[in-house]
Amino acid sequence: MQKTGLKNRQCILLFLKAPEKGKVKTRLEKRLGKDMSLHLYRYFVKDTLHMLRKQRMILCYHPTGAETEIRNWLGEEYICMPQTGKDLGERMHNAFIRAFAAGYREVLLMGSDIPDLPEEIIREAFAALRENDAVIGPACDGGYYLIGFRKTGFTPHAFRNIRWSTATVFENTLKIFSRQQTRVRILPRWRDIDEYEDLVDFRQRAGKAHSSETLRYLESVFPA
Repeated sequence: MQKTGLKNRQCILLFLKAPEKGKVKTRLEKRLGKDMSLHLYRYFVKDTLHMLRKQRMILCYHPTGAETEIRNWLGEEYICMPQTGKDLGERMHNAFIRAFAAGYREVLLMGSDIPDLPEEIIREAFAALRENDAVIGPACDGGYYLIGFRKTGFTPHAFRNIRWSTATVFENTLKIFSRQQTRVRILPRWRDIDEYEDLVDFRQRAGKAHSSETLRYLESVFPA
Protein backbone atom coordinates (compact mmCIF):
# COMPACT_ATOMS: atom_id res chain seq x y z
CA MET A 1 0.00 0.00 0.00
CA GLN A 2 0.98 3.62 -0.45
CA LYS A 3 1.62 6.13 2.31
CA THR A 4 -1.40 6.60 4.54
CA GLY A 5 -1.63 10.40 4.62
CA LEU A 6 -5.03 10.48 2.93
CA LYS A 7 -8.25 9.27 4.47
CA ASN A 8 -9.16 5.64 3.96
CA ARG A 9 -12.31 6.58 2.08
CA GLN A 10 -10.41 7.70 -1.05
CA CYS A 11 -8.61 5.68 -3.72
CA ILE A 12 -7.46 5.87 -7.31
CA LEU A 13 -8.01 3.13 -9.86
CA LEU A 14 -5.08 3.22 -12.28
CA PHE A 15 -5.89 1.41 -15.53
CA LEU A 16 -2.86 -0.10 -17.22
CA LYS A 17 -1.80 -2.92 -19.50
CA ALA A 18 0.91 -5.52 -19.20
CA PRO A 19 4.03 -4.15 -20.95
CA GLU A 20 3.97 -6.38 -24.03
CA LYS A 21 5.64 -5.32 -27.25
CA GLY A 22 3.09 -4.59 -29.95
CA LYS A 23 0.18 -4.35 -27.48
CA VAL A 24 0.74 -0.95 -25.85
CA LYS A 25 0.71 2.55 -27.41
CA THR A 26 0.05 0.98 -30.80
CA ARG A 27 -0.72 4.31 -32.47
CA LEU A 28 2.78 5.54 -31.62
CA GLU A 29 4.28 2.49 -33.33
CA LYS A 30 3.54 3.94 -36.77
CA ARG A 31 6.27 6.55 -36.23
CA LEU A 32 8.41 5.12 -33.46
CA GLY A 33 8.32 1.35 -33.83
CA LYS A 34 7.40 -1.29 -31.27
CA ASP A 35 10.52 -1.12 -29.12
CA MET A 36 10.47 2.64 -28.52
CA SER A 37 6.70 2.64 -27.98
CA LEU A 38 7.11 -0.03 -25.31
CA HIS A 39 9.89 1.92 -23.59
CA LEU A 40 7.76 5.06 -23.62
CA TYR A 41 4.80 3.20 -22.14
CA ARG A 42 6.95 1.95 -19.27
CA TYR A 43 8.12 5.50 -18.56
CA PHE A 44 4.55 6.83 -18.76
CA VAL A 45 3.55 4.36 -16.04
CA LYS A 46 6.61 5.11 -13.94
CA ASP A 47 5.93 8.87 -14.03
CA THR A 48 2.26 8.32 -13.21
CA LEU A 49 3.08 6.13 -10.23
CA HIS A 50 5.55 8.74 -8.98
CA MET A 51 2.90 11.46 -9.21
CA LEU A 52 0.40 9.26 -7.32
CA ARG A 53 2.86 8.04 -4.70
CA LYS A 54 0.98 9.79 -1.84
CA GLN A 55 -2.39 8.35 -2.88
CA ARG A 56 -4.14 5.11 -2.10
CA MET A 57 -4.08 3.22 -5.34
CA ILE A 58 -5.31 0.04 -7.01
CA LEU A 59 -3.59 -1.10 -10.20
CA CYS A 60 -6.29 -2.37 -12.55
CA TYR A 61 -4.43 -4.49 -15.06
CA HIS A 62 -5.24 -5.99 -18.44
CA PRO A 63 -5.31 -8.76 -19.58
CA THR A 64 -6.79 -10.64 -16.65
CA GLY A 65 -3.98 -13.18 -16.35
CA ALA A 66 -1.18 -10.61 -16.15
CA GLU A 67 -0.86 -10.11 -12.38
CA THR A 68 2.49 -11.91 -12.09
CA GLU A 69 3.90 -9.87 -14.97
CA ILE A 70 2.60 -6.64 -13.42
CA ARG A 71 4.11 -7.46 -10.01
CA ASN A 72 7.45 -8.48 -11.55
CA TRP A 73 7.47 -5.14 -13.34
CA LEU A 74 6.22 -2.75 -10.67
CA GLY A 75 6.81 -4.58 -7.40
CA GLU A 76 4.79 -6.28 -4.69
CA GLU A 77 3.72 -3.20 -2.74
CA TYR A 78 0.71 -2.35 -4.89
CA ILE A 79 -2.84 -3.66 -4.64
CA CYS A 80 -3.64 -5.26 -8.00
CA MET A 81 -7.01 -6.05 -9.53
CA PRO A 82 -7.84 -7.43 -12.99
CA GLN A 83 -10.01 -5.45 -15.36
CA THR A 84 -13.13 -7.50 -16.07
CA GLY A 85 -15.76 -6.92 -18.73
CA LYS A 86 -16.34 -7.20 -22.43
CA ASP A 87 -15.40 -3.62 -23.32
CA LEU A 88 -13.75 -0.58 -21.74
CA GLY A 89 -17.00 0.79 -20.37
CA GLU A 90 -17.87 -2.44 -18.60
CA ARG A 91 -14.33 -2.77 -17.24
CA MET A 92 -14.46 0.75 -15.78
CA HIS A 93 -17.95 0.19 -14.34
CA ASN A 94 -16.88 -3.05 -12.69
CA ALA A 95 -13.76 -1.46 -11.22
CA PHE A 96 -15.82 1.25 -9.53
CA ILE A 97 -18.27 -1.33 -8.19
CA ARG A 98 -15.44 -3.35 -6.64
CA ALA A 99 -13.79 -0.27 -5.12
CA PHE A 100 -17.05 0.87 -3.52
CA ALA A 101 -17.69 -2.67 -2.26
CA ALA A 102 -14.23 -2.59 -0.64
CA GLY A 103 -15.32 0.39 1.44
CA TYR A 104 -14.01 3.37 -0.53
CA ARG A 105 -16.41 6.30 -0.80
CA GLU A 106 -14.61 8.62 -3.22
CA VAL A 107 -12.96 6.94 -6.19
CA LEU A 108 -11.07 8.29 -9.20
CA LEU A 109 -10.21 6.28 -12.30
CA MET A 110 -7.47 7.30 -14.73
CA GLY A 111 -5.18 5.88 -17.38
CA SER A 112 -1.40 5.82 -17.63
CA ASP A 113 -0.80 7.94 -20.74
CA ILE A 114 -0.61 11.38 -19.06
CA PRO A 115 2.92 11.44 -17.60
CA ASP A 116 2.88 15.19 -16.91
CA LEU A 117 -0.44 15.39 -15.10
CA PRO A 118 0.19 17.40 -11.91
CA GLU A 119 -0.79 16.12 -8.49
CA GLU A 120 -2.79 19.32 -7.98
CA ILE A 121 -5.43 18.00 -10.38
CA ILE A 122 -5.83 14.85 -8.30
CA ARG A 123 -6.31 16.95 -5.18
CA GLU A 124 -8.80 19.15 -7.03
CA ALA A 125 -10.73 16.08 -8.18
CA PHE A 126 -11.08 14.65 -4.69
CA ALA A 127 -12.05 18.05 -3.32
CA ALA A 128 -14.74 18.34 -5.99
CA LEU A 129 -16.32 15.09 -4.83
CA ARG A 130 -17.15 16.65 -1.48
CA GLU A 131 -19.90 18.67 -3.17
CA ASN A 132 -20.52 16.81 -6.43
CA ASP A 133 -21.58 13.34 -7.47
CA ALA A 134 -18.93 13.07 -10.19
CA VAL A 135 -15.80 14.65 -11.58
CA ILE A 136 -14.37 14.39 -15.09
CA GLY A 137 -11.23 15.62 -16.83
CA PRO A 138 -11.65 16.31 -20.56
CA ALA A 139 -8.84 15.26 -22.87
CA CYS A 140 -7.85 17.30 -25.91
CA ASP A 141 -8.85 14.47 -28.27
CA GLY A 142 -12.50 14.49 -27.17
CA GLY A 143 -12.21 11.76 -24.58
CA TYR A 144 -11.43 12.10 -20.89
CA TYR A 145 -8.30 11.37 -18.91
CA LEU A 146 -9.99 10.96 -15.52
CA ILE A 147 -13.43 10.21 -14.18
CA GLY A 148 -14.50 9.89 -10.56
CA PHE A 149 -17.53 9.40 -8.35
CA ARG A 150 -18.50 9.42 -4.75
CA LYS A 151 -20.31 6.26 -3.79
CA THR A 152 -23.70 7.91 -3.25
CA GLY A 153 -23.55 9.60 -6.67
CA PHE A 154 -22.28 6.74 -8.82
CA THR A 155 -23.80 6.84 -12.33
CA PRO A 156 -23.47 3.44 -14.10
CA HIS A 157 -25.10 4.89 -17.23
CA ALA A 158 -21.91 6.88 -17.84
CA PHE A 159 -20.27 3.71 -19.17
CA ARG A 160 -23.10 2.45 -21.38
CA ASN A 161 -23.62 2.98 -25.11
CA ILE A 162 -20.44 5.04 -25.48
CA ARG A 163 -18.33 4.76 -28.63
CA TRP A 164 -14.95 4.50 -26.98
CA SER A 165 -11.81 5.99 -28.56
CA THR A 166 -13.81 8.57 -30.50
CA ALA A 167 -13.91 12.36 -30.34
CA THR A 168 -17.39 12.37 -28.77
CA VAL A 169 -16.73 10.38 -25.58
CA PHE A 170 -16.53 13.39 -23.26
CA GLU A 171 -19.48 15.19 -24.86
CA ASN A 172 -21.70 12.13 -24.72
CA THR A 173 -20.73 11.38 -21.13
CA LEU A 174 -21.77 14.92 -20.15
CA LYS A 175 -25.13 14.35 -21.86
CA ILE A 176 -25.62 11.21 -19.77
CA PHE A 177 -24.76 13.11 -16.60
CA SER A 178 -27.32 15.75 -17.56
CA ARG A 179 -30.06 13.18 -18.19
CA GLN A 180 -29.29 11.41 -14.92
CA GLN A 181 -29.16 14.72 -13.02
CA THR A 182 -25.63 13.92 -11.89
CA ARG A 183 -23.85 16.87 -10.33
CA VAL A 184 -20.47 16.94 -12.04
CA ARG A 185 -17.34 19.08 -11.80
CA ILE A 186 -15.25 19.49 -14.95
CA LEU A 187 -11.49 19.56 -14.39
CA PRO A 188 -8.91 21.43 -16.52
CA ARG A 189 -8.42 20.06 -20.02
CA TRP A 190 -5.26 17.98 -20.50
CA ARG A 191 -3.55 16.24 -23.37
CA ASP A 192 -2.90 12.54 -23.08
CA ILE A 193 -0.36 10.84 -25.33
CA ASP A 194 -1.79 8.53 -27.97
CA GLU A 195 -0.44 9.93 -31.24
CA TYR A 196 3.00 11.09 -32.30
CA GLU A 197 1.75 14.69 -32.34
CA ASP A 198 0.80 14.33 -28.67
CA LEU A 199 4.36 13.27 -27.90
CA VAL A 200 5.77 16.29 -29.74
CA ASP A 201 3.46 18.57 -27.77
CA PHE A 202 4.52 16.90 -24.52
CA ARG A 203 8.16 17.65 -25.20
CA GLN A 204 7.39 21.25 -26.16
CA ARG A 205 5.65 21.84 -22.83
CA ALA A 206 8.32 19.84 -21.00
CA GLY A 207 8.89 22.57 -18.44
CA LYS A 208 5.65 21.43 -16.77
CA ALA A 209 6.77 17.80 -16.57
CA HIS A 210 8.41 17.63 -13.14
CA SER A 211 10.73 14.67 -12.38
CA SER A 212 9.79 13.12 -15.70
CA GLU A 213 11.42 9.83 -16.65
CA THR A 214 9.56 10.13 -19.95
CA LEU A 215 11.21 13.44 -20.74
CA ARG A 216 14.68 12.18 -19.89
CA TYR A 217 14.16 9.18 -22.16
CA LEU A 218 12.97 11.38 -25.02
CA GLU A 219 15.98 13.65 -24.61
CA SER A 220 18.28 10.62 -24.78
CA VAL A 221 16.82 9.31 -28.04
CA PHE A 222 15.95 12.66 -29.63
CA PRO A 223 18.64 15.10 -28.46
CA ALA A 224 17.80 18.76 -29.00
